Parts: sequence; C-alpha cells; structure tokens
Amino acid sequence: MSYKLSKDKIIKEVVKSGKKPVYFINTYCKIPHPGKGLIPFKTYDFQADLVEDLALHRFIVVLKARQLGISTITAAYVAWLVLFHRDKNVLIVATKLQTAANLVKKVKTILKNLPSWLQIASFSVDNKNSIELSNGSQVKASSTSGDAGRSEALSLLVIDEAAHIDGLDELWTGLYPTLSTGGRCIAISTPNGVGDWFHETFVGAESGENEFLPVNLPWAVHPDRDDEWFKTETKNMSRRQIAQEYECNFNTSGDTVIHPEDIIRIKERISEPKYKVGFDRNTWIWEEAQEGDSYLLVADVARGDGADSSTFHVFKLQTMEIVAEYKGKPTSDLFAEILYTTGVEYKEAMLVVENNNVGFSVLEKLLEKGYKNVYHSKKGSHQYVEQHAALGDSSVVPGFTTSLKTRPLIIAKFEEFIRNKVLTIYSKRLANELDTFIWKNGRPEAQRGYNDDLVMAAAIGCWVRDTAIIENQRDIEYKKAFLNSITTSRTNLDTRAPGQYKASLRERYEEEQKIRKDFSWIFKG
Repeated sequence: MSYKLSKDKIIKEVVKSGKKPVYFINTYCKIPHPGKGLIPFKTYDFQADLVEDLALHRFIVVLKARQLGISTITAAYVAWLVLFHRDKNVLIVATKLQTAANLVKKVKTILKNLPSWLQIASFSVDNKNSIELSNGSQVKASSTSGDAGRSEALSLLVIDEAAHIDGLDELWTGLYPTLSTGGRCIAISTPNGVGDWFHETFVGAESGENEFLPVNLPWAVHPDRDDEWFKTETKNMSRRQIAQEYECNFNTSGDTVIHPEDIIRIKERISEPKYKVGFDRNTWIWEEAQEGDSYLLVADVARGDGADSSTFHVFKLQTMEIVAEYKGKPTSDLFAEILYTTGVEYKEAMLVVENNNVGFSVLEKLLEKGYKNVYHSKKGSHQYVEQHAALGDSSVVPGFTTSLKTRPLIIAKFEEFIRNKVLTIYSKRLANELDTFIWKNGRPEAQRGYNDDLVMAAAIGCWVRDTAIIENQRDIEYKKAFLNSITTSRTNLDTRAPGQYKASLRERYEEEQKIRKDFSWIFKG
C-alpha cells in the first residue's frame, strides 16, 4: 500500500489499524531479518490467531517450539497496544535482563519504522531497557531479580521463556496483584520438564483449573515445515533436546534422574490398586501375599516437621514388583504399628527402615514388638548383618543409613533397575515423584516444592535386594549345603573306628533334628 494517502484515507487507516491489530501488523509493521534486513511482517495463521487470542483473553500461556516467531509477534502486539492506547504500562520479564531488553528492542524497531503519518505518538524516553511514548504508554524490561513492576499497576505482563525462570512461582505471587485492575498476562516458553510454574500453569489451564488460555504450538504448526525439515533439523539432537525445542513435550524435556522414556514406559503400566486400606486409606495393595513368595518391606520415615511423608514399599523378591505401598503422615507409633502388621502379613518380610532422624524411634518400637526380621548393618561399611547376629554387637545398628556415601549408590542402583526393566511399578504416586526427581547441581533430588519420599524408599529397596539379600541367599545356600552334608554323612556314612561311637540310629536322628532346630533361620523357606 502506498503511503501517499489523502487526509481522509490516513484517518481511516489509523482508525482501522487501531481496531484491528492483525491488519496493523500485516500492513505496516517491519521486522529485522538476519540476511535481508528490514522486511514486511506477514503473519502465519497461527501467529494471527495468537494476536486475536491476546485481544480476547486476559491470561494466556503459550507452550511453543523454537523458531516460530512467537516473541516477534508478541513484540508487534505490544507495539500496537502502546501506540493506539494511552497510559498503557507493559512489563517484559525474562531470565536475564538482556533477553527482556531484546524484546523491548523489537518493539522499538517496529514503532520507528512505521510510516511517518502512523507514528501518532513520539518517543519521550528511549533507552536500552525501556521506552515511553508521548501518549503516556511505556514498555520496560526486567530480569526476575529485584522488585521491578511490583509497585505499579500493569496493563500487560509478558513472561518470556517462563519455564526457564527459577522461582517464577514466587515472582508470580508478587506480580499478580499488579494486574488486578484489568491487566493482562502472556507467558511464553519452550518446555523444561515438569513441576515448575509454567508446567503447572499450562496443565491447569488445559483442565480448566485456572484463568489462563492454553495455546500449544509445536513445530508442525508452521506451514513451511514438513517431516523432512524436522528430520534435518533434529538429526544431531538428543531425544531430550528434540522434546524441548520442537515437540512441546513436558515429560521428555526435563532433566530427570530417570530417563524420560523410562518414565513414559512406567506410566503405561500404572494401575489402580486392588485395595486402599488403613485408617487413612493410604495403604495401596495390588497383590496380597502369596504362598511360596518372599517379600521385602522398605520404609522411609518422615522427618517429623510435616513437610514430608512416611512411606513404604512391599517388593515381591522373585519378580521385583512393588505389590503394596504407603504414603501418609501418621505418628511414629502408628507408623511402627502399620509396618509391623504389613510385615507379618507379607510372610515376615525383611523390614528395612531408614534410620535417620525419627527412623530410630520407629525401629525401636518394631524391635520392642518383637519383629524378627529387621535389617541391621555395620556402622560405616553398611554391610548387612542378620538380626540374630546383631544382638550385643555395638558395631551394628538397626536399619539402613542414608548418607552422602550411600545416597548416590542407592540412586544409581534404582536407575539401573528401572533402565534394565527389573523393577515393576504400578503406583501413580511413585510415577509422579519420578517426574520431579531431577539433577540439581549434580545432585539427585526432588524439585523445589516436591518430595521424593517414595523414590528414596524404592531406591533403598533396590540396593538391599541387590546386595544384602542376594549375598545372604548365597550364604544360606552354602550353609544349607554344608549342614546337609554333615547330616547326610552322619546318616549314611560311618567312618568311626570300631568301639569309638555307639549311638543308635534314633540318637543320630535326634541329633540331626537338634541341628535343624538350632539353625532354623538357615533352613527357613
């Protein structure tokens, strides 16, 4: 369109542009191109739809692939907003001030390259991080640090790369009141795992639990991209990078300790428990104790500050299925009672209790009640010691000690079991914890605001099964063979010198029975 317009035409174009942001962007806006310089902005359908959504909805959360021009179309909308409306206050927030300033720069470029007759508001402030127009509207850039924007009413809050901003939940709590007078918000990002503010907001928007409109823009929404383009672009990328940059996949994009594909596989096997029992109905049972099977019961005891939960898993040792589980907040007395009852129900399962903090109190109560199969270990070495052998040994403690030394070992064993498909998980509660069990500064731990109580109990179970139980079984088989050789030789083979030993067959049989009684713990099962 020629810019040599009559006065009446100019007035009509100004009015039309002010009413229709998509028309304004497609007709008059120019954007920088890395190879071609300034070029006219021609929106794709998905970009135009987003602009319409921005005009119709107060709160929008955009889950996007990279290189879709979403930041640029947002900048164009901001330019339209501040140009045609008085006293609009726009704040752009990003992980770094420079990132937010770059978006301000895009707004500035669009405004300065409009036809002169369309520059209906001039710049009164023009610097790197902010602009102000003569009509009272302004655009500011801010990092997530500090108190920027919290003391002033906002017309529009733009949160760029929201999933990559640490502590955004706290920032949102501070900024939300600034939108109370009718202000709008658009949160834009590629995914970065689950559990953060952006993920929860998007998922909540999809289920109608908040006031945000969810917009999902994977790579395929771009009309110029096909499977060949995707194959070429991603040929040197990891599965996680592809999920984050192009597929808009929360689960596969995160830096989880357990590989995202393994988490997806686990979730495909999730099933509702057969029973939900107990005083709080938090004991979930998928399979009752079966004759001929052996079980391992592993518990992680809450610290006692109310921030975490006491948990346990029951493992069927033959198959390494988790057949029962608990997660709740009982008192230590009650939790000991629950563990005792569960252990007895599952064939006097070997009972492993993390002995940190309140765990010692639970262990003492279990021993007082006479539970006969409590896991003990050597101090420092964490070597398994059978309960009967631990009595009177000051170097042995009941329970399992999680320390800086043992924590990486048990987590590594847990990951190995899942990766090799040794461990079978049916619990959605445990699967959900895997989503937020991440690497943080090289340390495996729950994402801020989440817990890993079920994860740790499961990890200890994998470690105990692959160390103490396997080694103990080998030792038992050896002792069984040894004692059987003794009793067999005494029954069937007589190497005595004449007159040396005159016991009857009955006496020898009684002696054999005494051996089996004295070493019944070896012959059990």
